[in-house]
Amino acid sequence: MDKSDTFKLANSQANFTKNHFLAWDKEYTHLKWGGPAPVRDIQAYLLPGSTVLDAGSGNGRYLGELSRHYSAVGIDISLTALNGSRAQLARSGRFAEHLGASISDLPFKGQVFDGILCYGVLQHLFIKERESAVKEFSYILRKGGFFFFEAFGYKDMRCGGEASIPFEEKTFARQNGIIYHYFTIEEVRALFKGFGILTLEDVIKEKVFKGNVYRRHLIKGVFRKT
Repeated sequence: MDKSDTFKLANSQANFTKNHFLAWDKEYTHLKWGGPAPVRDIQAYLLPGSTVLDAGSGNGRYLGELSRHYSAVGIDISLTALNGSRAQLARSGRFAEHLGASISDLPFKGQVFDGILCYGVLQHLFIKERESAVKEFSYILRKGGFFFFEAFGYKDMRCGGEASIPFEEKTFARQNGIIYHYFTIEEVRALFKGFGILTLEDVIKEKVFKGNVYRRHLIKGVFRKT
């Protein structure tokens, strides 16, 4: 491979990395509101009135419920998602701050949040982006603050497909331009090595249909900044 080929490959990889963020705005033009999602797991750790960030808040399924109990802020890379979230919260008579930003580069001062919720988001980043995001989370979370994590696990029936560009283990590209990474418990431990681990578990559900086993695999955890 000569220098021009190397440059073309690097440029292609950079464009793909940028596009996997931009793809979310298109995705949210047709994603339907799925109703509010419970936040009981968060309530078990955080006192009412705490400051909470929904990192990758999407169309506000968790953010709306968080705003009932906490001083809540939602960030997302998709402005379309944020607009939908604002409208949904307004219809419910609730309020939360909405900001457009990447979780790998957060627009907050240090130690301003008591808790951070990040459900189904880190699975859509490349490894360097995930590492940057966790560093950002550690910076904005107060000492003793809680981080609530959920992402796809590698035993999930959807783990597979076209390899991502750049290539990373257990990371795949979908036709919509969004990437999917499927975690192992060991990866999650390594990613959050700077936090105290309160809970970390595999959540596996299986259904049998016409003799075939269909498995859904999530990894869930609660971490604390020490």
